Amino acid sequence: MTRVLSGAVLFILAIVIVWFVPPGLFFVVAELLLLLAFSEYLTLARTGGLPVPPIPAGAAAMLTCAAFATPSRPIDLVLMSALVALGTLTLTVWSNGRDGLGIASASLFPSLYLGLPFGAIVAIREIRGAGTLFLLMLTVIVSDTAQYYSGRAFGRRLLAPAISPKKTVEGAIGGLVFGGLTLAVAGAWWLPTAPLVVRVALGMAIVAFGVAGDLFESMLKRSANLKDSSDLIPGHGGVLDRIDALLFAAPVYYIVLKYV
Repeated sequence: MTRVLSGAVLFILAIVIVWFVPPGLFFVVAELLLLLAFSEYLTLARTGGLPVPPIPAGAAAMLTCAAFATPSRPIDLVLMSALVALGTLTLTVWSNGRDGLGIASASLFPSLYLGLPFGAIVAIREIRGAGTLFLLMLTVIVSDTAQYYSGRAFGRRLLAPAISPKKTVEGAIGGLVFGGLTLAVAGAWWLPTAPLVVRVALGMAIVAFGVAGDLFESMLKRSANLKDSSDLIPGHGGVLDRIDALLFAAPVYYIVLKYV
């Protein structure tokens, strides 16, 4: 029941934020969510023995989001500056162990893992409108829900037992079917210029990469020996636990909208 109630509240919040929050405030909300996700990422990294410098790594991720979301801002300048600055800072925290590459990579990774997807989300809403962004979020939400209940009802074969012992092949298929149908059908209103075959393919791609994003975050948690990224959201874990699929799905959605 706690999971259901929390999920309902999150869904209502998502509707309000996507549809009714003005652009400037939407960007602020996105950066705040990024910051919460980064704090959870920081816990995962430190628990795994990687002392990521919090302020510069977090600032680099937030600046990456800002630069990506605003075409007039130089994303190349932000990413190259982050590479040089965070690589240099690694020299100050490395203690002659075998983790030099790990620390440097973990410090720069939030810019890619969090900054770029959040920037893509803001850019999608700014360029294509709230409906187009909501279609992405609705597809991911329906897919996640279908995976959960399909897995509980029909799950027999484990999808990736070494990473997520509860995720099943049957659950993933359920998410693929219902998530794909959601984008194919609802896309007739919010992606009217996309042919049906494109909407079907895009829906299935979003679900597939969303599953990969979910498994990727599970891998990070398992490597840090943690069940959830935090206990911020009752019944759901942390912010990363809620947006893990979106972090991989949003870049795919953005690329298709821009280039296909």
